[in-house]
Amino acid sequence: MQKMNLEGIFPPIVTPFLGEEVVYRYLAENVEKLNKSGIKGIVVLGSNGENVYLSEEEKIKVVKTVIQSASESMMIIVGSGCESARETIRLTNKMAKIGAQAALIITPFYYGSKMNDEALIKYYSTVADQSEIPILLYNVPKFTGVNLSVEALSALSNHTNIIGIKDSSGDINQLGQYLNEVDSNFNVLVGTAGALLGALTLGCKGGILALANIVPEKCVEIYRLVQDGKIKEARELQLRMIPVNHAITARYGISGLKYAMDLLGYRGGEVRSPLLPIKPEEQEKIRKILIEARLEIIY
Repeated sequence: MQKMNLEGIFPPIVTPFLGEEVVYRYLAENVEKLNKSGIKGIVVLGSNGENVYLSEEEKIKVVKTVIQSASESMMIIVGSGCESARETIRLTNKMAKIGAQAALIITPFYYGSKMNDEALIKYYSTVADQSEIPILLYNVPKFTGVNLSVEALSALSNHTNIIGIKDSSGDINQLGQYLNEVDSNFNVLVGTAGALLGALTLGCKGGILALANIVPEKCVEIYRLVQDGKIKEARELQLRMIPVNHAITARYGISGLKYAMDLLGYRGGEVRSPLLPIKPEEQEKIRKILIEARLEIIY
């Protein structure tokens, strides 16, 4: 059976806050700007969206705001994974009724030592059986401490309602093993921009990338250059973006990402406690990194 095609670039968008409150107007402005960037779609309520800090009421309003602001061609994927299968199914189907087209489901992790292949295969199969929209698996060991094995992915990829995986492990070897074990219509998406070029040349369909929040056009350009066989040009742009991506993910995190968005014409806003705001000396370092990458600072 042919599965939904997710070829392209997806930013996992941030949730802008001011004084701990969600600024839905900023969120709408970001989406309206992203509409013109060449991306395939938008991931809402991912880790960059501070999903774990939002109430269910806020989550629903965030998703509604994004859907109302996005162009008709934009695919909307919502992070609706919870710790139990029951809650994941309930929230996923609630998001489906709002208009989400697919769900990104993180590996349960609270009882991480018990999340073996058997448990994960049963969990995801149960969710997929009862979800009203297709689901993507979300492997992000740096947050969860749980890594989805090649064997588990191989088994799950055969489910008709599981359409792909976002892999944020950063393990290119495992990514290659994933690709060896799935059909060509299964969407393997890389979750870190630092590995985008390598992942695309291996055969990944695209990426869900924090970097696409601040320079979506550059991420799309790398994707298109690879599709056109212009690997040298793609490599040059990839290398130029690596320090930027490292700064807004590994080094400074979401507060750094949001500050970079502010500098480049988007609305990052503040983070919600207990995350800490970006420090003045860190702001200067981020500004310098963006300038060295030849990005146009607006603010």
